[in-house]
Amino acid sequence: MKINKIYKGDCIEVINKNIDINSIPLIFADPPYNLSGSSLDLKNNTTGGAFYKVNEDWDTFDYGDYVKFTVNWLQAVHNILTANGSLYISCTQHNIGEILVKAKKLGFKLNNILTWYKVNAMPNITKRTYTHSTEFVCWFVKGKNWIFNYDEVKKFNPHKTKEGENKQMRDFLDFVKLPIVQGKERLRGENGRALHPTQKPEKLLELIIRASSNENDIVLDPFFGTGTTGVVAQRLNRNWIGIENNADYIKMAKKRLMIKE
Repeated sequence: MKINKIYKGDCIEVINKNIDINSIPLIFADPPYNLSGSSLDLKNNTTGGAFYKVNEDWDTFDYGDYVKFTVNWLQAVHNILTANGSLYISCTQHNIGEILVKAKKLGFKLNNILTWYKVNAMPNITKRTYTHSTEFVCWFVKGKNWIFNYDEVKKFNPHKTKEGENKQMRDFLDFVKLPIVQGKERLRGENGRALHPTQKPEKLLELIIRASSNENDIVLDPFFGTGTTGVVAQRLNRNWIGIENNADYIKMAKKRLMIKE
């Protein structure tokens, strides 16, 4: 098992072949949401730049295949987590049900569901549903004595007491206000469009990594994308492992992490 490395390939196959059992204390996973299959382009949108609905081959499954895929990757990461390891899964209302049911069946314990409120979310276009302005991050643990750096999370809370001291988490942690990635942080391809449609904010990964790992721990991301988990882990003096199947994403991740080809 090599650390600070991007493995190219299917995450289930790579984990089963290359990652040691009971070796990873923290995993962050941003799996496909299975939302693709139709397109929606709003090139002139003024909220966070041009908007394009996620419509990628890697995000397109038949429902039965999606459930099977979910079970298989959850089983793979369960095998490699340490006995006190944590698994954070990014999701929406579209796939949170499958994740909750299948993860619990495998023996994961659900500690929290964080709500990420996207302060610059797309406005209600169809006017037929409530505005989709939130995503979720489910925090599962494998066993007992999990890592949770309470004081680090208190420091992370931007809200302070009247005296300027670090504040309890209840007014922030369960409802995390962060914008959709935009500006300099948003990675773009040669055509000017977002390189990865579901790029996560570095600040969100910082919260997770500070809370549930210690310096020199290994943080693994089985859906590495453009490498945000690795970038933040490296900045916080953690080791990392990324698994990604898309060559364009890997190329960008290596550039961000200053890995020579």
